[in-house]
Amino acid sequence: MIQRPAHHPRFPSNQGLPDRMAKLVLAGKADCPHYAKAELLSDRLQRSLPDFRIHKISILPHEWRKWLEATCTRNGWKHERSPLVWRELVHQGGKGMLLGGFSDFVEHCQDYYSITSDMLTDSMLAVAAENLETKMNIIAEEQRCLNRIEPLHIWISSALNPTCNFLIPNLLSAEVFPHVSTISLHLLDLKGNEEGLRGLRMETEDLALPLLHQVSIHTDLDQAFQGADVILLLDEWWSDDGDGEEQKKNVKGMSDRYIEYGQLIDTRANKEVKVIVSADSFANWRCSLLLEHACSIDSHQFITMATQLENEAKAILATKLKVRTSDIRNVIVWGNISGSFYIDLQWTKVFNYDGAIKGPAFFSQPALKLLHQRKWLETDFQDMARRRRAEAASKSCRAASMSAADGILAVLAAWNGGSDGVFSVGVLCQGEYNLPDGIVLSLPVNFTGGKLGVLSEATIGDELKEKLCFFARELMQEKELGSEVAEHGLL
Repeated sequence: MIQRPAHHPRFPSNQGLPDRMAKLVLAGKADCPHYAKAELLSDRLQRSLPDFRIHKISILPHEWRKWLEATCTRNGWKHERSPLVWRELVHQGGKGMLLGGFSDFVEHCQDYYSITSDMLTDSMLAVAAENLETKMNIIAEEQRCLNRIEPLHIWISSALNPTCNFLIPNLLSAEVFPHVSTISLHLLDLKGNEEGLRGLRMETEDLALPLLHQVSIHTDLDQAFQGADVILLLDEWWSDDGDGEEQKKNVKGMSDRYIEYGQLIDTRANKEVKVIVSADSFANWRCSLLLEHACSIDSHQFITMATQLENEAKAILATKLKVRTSDIRNVIVWGNISGSFYIDLQWTKVFNYDGAIKGPAFFSQPALKLLHQRKWLETDFQDMARRRRAEAASKSCRAASMSAADGILAVLAAWNGGSDGVFSVGVLCQGEYNLPDGIVLSLPVNFTGGKLGVLSEATIGDELKEKLCFFARELMQEKELGSEVAEHGLL
């Protein structure tokens, strides 16, 4: 019968508590002979003491040094070689006590349990080689299992943009992707802030979202948009504070970036990819650059968002009519999303309005019948919609990231699940409303069966027709100017 000494001066006796209250942890390099010998000794110990528990951690040789340093730093230990052995005192909440290395473990087993090992060197080397082979086989099998999973691949550029803080928690959900079982999220930031991306990845993983398969981080374009099913471009580096040279540099950089994005999307992304451009400057032009250089992908899979403008207009109308913002639906935004645009209420419905005519929850009334101040609609209302985002940013001292994220989520949910609502997005004009081909203009659309369709039923009076012609000229000039700056450095 194995006898345990009452006390050992080097290794405390756990204050008389039974062995089943302690757990040893044995960690080492997969190819380490001493780890192999310690492993077999621990197996023998478990066979002799059924209540004794041991947990083994096999580390690949090239990962061992980094793992060891991190473990020792976390626990306040000093240790340099494989293996590493410590004791977790379960009755004390799992607190770890360092035992040491191979010799310390052998001495511990001999002094406490009168068990030792007489394994020869050749046997140690053979077991070490077998351990490494087993570890590599396990890794290969895990990779094969991962390869059998076919997740939806979402890429987000400028992932450290504050919009992501509001976007990610709601993006990976069945509400936005109702027919998807798992999602791989790829975070791209070309400013090279790898530490920031690591933090964002950790925070995303900590959300424990059921659809999340894995998160990868990227600080260059080596793998950008590979296999992408959804691409969200959040790049924003324009500033009105710079001088002419600085603005020229920004336009040139923007052009080069989006030309390269378009080329990479064309060659690497899924041909059914959905691409959303979200930006406060040159949004329509950026989308045009993508389209010019991603010719193999359907143009209606590239959009730039006007949903944020829609929602800002809804909020203004809701205040005016004393209803909730969600009670205003089907607002149309025509034009240049980050330039000149027009808010059109010809299809806008108002629910839950407290007026002379009332009805059940599904009852609505046309907004134009409730808003009798037509001059206000054509002047003050339009100006308020243009200023609202800047005013919100000024008061909060930050960009309107929350509303930007909400707009992206609303469009994606409709795009993936279908919706009978009207949305305004920047799409490539292909003869709709007699607009010139080849420009990206905000138009009313809907989503059916995962496909975008431009709505052609809107009434275009003379005034609106004149506005649309003006927007088209502005966008063509913006496109030409951007091309000149990108090519010749003119501004």
